[in-house]
Amino acid sequence: MVMKQISKFQLKELFKKKWLKRLDRYIIVKFLGTYFFAIALIISIAVVFDVNENIDHFINNKAPLKAIVFDYYLNFIPYYTNLFSPLFVFIAVIFFTSKLAENSEIIAMFSTGMSFKRLMVPYMISAGIISAVTFVLGTEVIPTGSVTRLKFEERYKKKKSADYARNIQLEVDSGVVAYMERYDAYSKSGYHFSLDKFEDHKLVSHLTARRATYDTTMYHRWIIRDYMIREMKGMREYITRGDRLDSIINMEPQDFLITRGQQETMTSPQLKEYISKQKQRGFANIKEFEVEYHRRIAMSFAAFILTSIGLSLSSRKVKGGMGLHLGIGLGLSFSYILFQTISSTFAINGNMMPAIAVWIPNILYLFIAIYFHRKVTTKK
Repeated sequence: MVMKQISKFQLKELFKKKWLKRLDRYIIVKFLGTYFFAIALIISIAVVFDVNENIDHFINNKAPLKAIVFDYYLNFIPYYTNLFSPLFVFIAVIFFTSKLAENSEIIAMFSTGMSFKRLMVPYMISAGIISAVTFVLGTEVIPTGSVTRLKFEERYKKKKSADYARNIQLEVDSGVVAYMERYDAYSKSGYHFSLDKFEDHKLVSHLTARRATYDTTMYHRWIIRDYMIREMKGMREYITRGDRLDSIINMEPQDFLITRGQQETMTSPQLKEYISKQKQRGFANIKEFEVEYHRRIAMSFAAFILTSIGLSLSSRKVKGGMGLHLGIGLGLSFSYILFQTISSTFAINGNMMPAIAVWIPNILYLFIAIYFHRKVTTKK
């Protein structure tokens, strides 16, 4: 029993000596402490500005204080924290690393024979922790909270949800394509409805109707009004007309009635399943969902890239000091967020692939990180 305790103790000490030294723990605590302090400071300011901007809406719509605090701001904080995480990472790295450089602590580290590569280890561990937290927040926590936040905004901030859709076309089953010129959410009806059935790439049935109404009492049930069915059998055509036809069609209003910010309310597995399902149906308006899915992954990796750039920039003592480092760092971090927004817009409104558009900023800033890293190691 004593031997087991000794071996465990020795292994623990060996792990500490080999992987996580006192200096590493010091840098990790400083990094994460500055990161969370920057988050608390900036988000506090953002909350104050948001309260000031929306206080009239809250009062006029009689929003309860409990709903404002727990439904809105409790979900507002993690959402914007994750959104501006790259900015916080940059500020944290540059702020405390510049301080270390000014106090000649980094010079002392290098004088002991420590390489710049070894100095990066605790920074990358910290970036890994931030990356993991960002990923979990973005894929699981924030989407769940966004459901409550968006419902609050719709009710108390007068943000209207989508109440109609136009020119809807999707494959509801293998070889069956549905189309409606307009769908109205209030009446739950689609107008100028058609349903085409194909076999071996040949049209065998064509249904047209003045209106198709979704029956909420039964799953996938549609009530078709004033319809005409044309069936092609060989060289003959059979026409059937009627006033009402109850039919089970594998589609729901939520499949094509996309509300603003709907992609934010889905977890990553739900997003993946939704995108796959809509692609199979031939639904084209899913680029925002694809961008959101890939953005969550790309944002997690951004912590490593931006940490490397921040460390390379601020590890040397320069005449401008911390002010110069912060200026350059803020410029780069804001440009990263801006570039990510622009590339995502090109993917949604243009022909760029969502996965490529979302990863372009990371790839570009990876080259910037390599450039600064080589510049620092060469000078040393």
